[in-house]
Amino acid sequence: MKDKVVLVTGAAHRVGAKIVRRLHAEGAKVVLHYRNSYDSAKAIADELNAVSENSVMLIIADLHDEESYATMIDDVIFRFNRLDVLVNNASSFYPTIIGEVNMTQWDDLMASNMKAPFFLSQAAAPYLKNTHGCIVNIADIHAERPLKGHSVYCMAKAGLVMMTKSLAKELGPDIRVNAVAPGAIMWPEGMDPDVKADILGRTALKSKGDPDDIAKTVLFLVRDAPYMTGQILAVDGGRSLNL
Repeated sequence: MKDKVVLVTGAAHRVGAKIVRRLHAEGAKVVLHYRNSYDSAKAIADELNAVSENSVMLIIADLHDEESYATMIDDVIFRFNRLDVLVNNASSFYPTIIGEVNMTQWDDLMASNMKAPFFLSQAAAPYLKNTHGCIVNIADIHAERPLKGHSVYCMAKAGLVMMTKSLAKELGPDIRVNAVAPGAIMWPEGMDPDVKADILGRTALKSKGDPDDIAKTVLFLVRDAPYMTGQILAVDGGRSLNL
């Protein structure tokens, strides 16, 4: 991973921040994308740049803005003159109740979970081809089995899974495309304790995962899986066995 250039979207918090730290610790130069969380993004960049000077670049962009996709990639190439890995991590997640779904919710969930990953991948592809790089998408186990009350989110993630497989076929042999499908890694804010207990009760390992479990899997797909493409790796403690 030394000096390879990695762009991670939605990387100022939660799983995205863990992915940034994990890949940076392995020697990568990281481009940390954020939208509103400047203070958090800047704190991570300062921390990691203190370890390795000029190794982290910040990019602010609204992934609903169609002009942002090519601009983000152009900025990465201008700074580092290469791109080795794109991690499509940014995601919106909230319930959408049938009968109450509006176009704003639809556009938001589709844009962050499917539209932006596709068009960022398209913009990045010529540069990833030059480095025989890869794309890793952060999907969800509920792309395969729907989560009640979250139909639009689940449809968007299902589209991301199909995008992963389609781009693997379209971009091979020069670019590998895979995805990670998390299970119970970080609870949504305000989730009822009884719901949490029920989820863990139907998880084979009877425990919640850690964001670093996702980061380690991303590292595996980037660094240690040269003969894998078009695959969706569930990191869910066996939760998908009982969905």
